[in-house]
Amino acid sequence: MFLKLLILFILVPIVELILFLSIGVRIGLPATLGIILLTALIGAALTKSQGARALSSFREAMARGELPHREALDGLLILLAGAVLLTPGFLTDTVGFLLLFSPTRETIRNQLGSYLKGRIQIIDPPPGTRDSAAQHSKDTDFIDI
Repeated sequence: MFLKLLILFILVPIVELILFLSIGVRIGLPATLGIILLTALIGAALTKSQGARALSSFREAMARGELPHREALDGLLILLAGAVLLTPGFLTDTVGFLLLFSPTRETIRNQLGSYLKGRIQIIDPPPGTRDSAAQHSKDTDFIDI
């Protein structure tokens, strides 16, 4: 895992630098800087509105007594979108905007849910302890991602 992250942290800035140089040469420095500022402003506004919507959905699911796993994953993906949109660059901005686009986020959320579903193990409490454990915690609920 460390090696994958290291490669990612090395490759992304290199790709961004190549994109900055190749696009900057074609459109000029002022236009390149303008695009960076414009995508940051638009990204911040979209992240704020999408985040508020995800938080509202989270609260509604909790009020209905449902486990808000889809809403939590949406919130994490929106948070990730905001983080990569803060990073100046064409590649990271593209990834950030794709994560803010609901159909793309839904696809990623479903794939992430399937991945996590195979990795999360739910252990039932011993017989006779489920009722007392449920009074103290909702940890015994089943997760359906």
